[in-house]
Amino acid sequence: MKNIYLYFLFILVSVQMNVSAQNIKRKDNYNVVIREEEVDLNNDGRIDKIIVKMDTTNETRPLRLQIFLSQPNKKLTLAVSSTKIIEPQYPVENQGKFNGYQIPYFFIRKGILTMWSEIKGGNITYDFKYHNGNFELINVNKLTNNATKGYIDEYTIFTENKFNLITGLRTEIDDILGSGKTLNKRKKSVLIRPLPKIQDFKFSDKKLY
Repeated sequence: MKNIYLYFLFILVSVQMNVSAQNIKRKDNYNVVIREEEVDLNNDGRIDKIIVKMDTTNETRPLRLQIFLSQPNKKLTLAVSSTKIIEPQYPVENQGKFNGYQIPYFFIRKGILTMWSEIKGGNITYDFKYHNGNFELINVNKLTNNATKGYIDEYTIFTENKFNLITGLRTEIDDILGSGKTLNKRKKSVLIRPLPKIQDFKFSDKKLY
């Protein structure tokens, strides 16, 4: 009788472990590479890698950013992994509808890791700099079509928001795109400390800038 009890207990535990393993697989199955860049991210003369993958088994189509840094032995080590920084293509709050935005691009300019994203009425660019083992947010540049402020000679007024997180200076400029003419300019200081790290950054943080 005892052996039969142990046998059924073993079967029950095995089934639960199998179900748990299947659930984990469904939740974390980033199986399609969307973006891939190989560059020197931390100025050590070695080639690192940026990968963005999509989980196509999940109906929301979530995306994961991973950053691998090259070690002296030339092997790549995972330095950053985030599923929060990029909005899913079909967010739950959209009731199955496409969010309408391109998947962000990641690239390097003068040692700065840049993320370019579409937002409503424009785009936003984030600059991250490698410092003390982390990629820290140092600049945000947002450009939006400010139709609520009207039109001038059939040209749309645009607002550019430049935020230097190192100095804390935020500048907002209203102008006619491409005209070189500034209609309005506003400045204020907003000091954020510590600087946000890329692994803690969320796509919804765009509302903060």
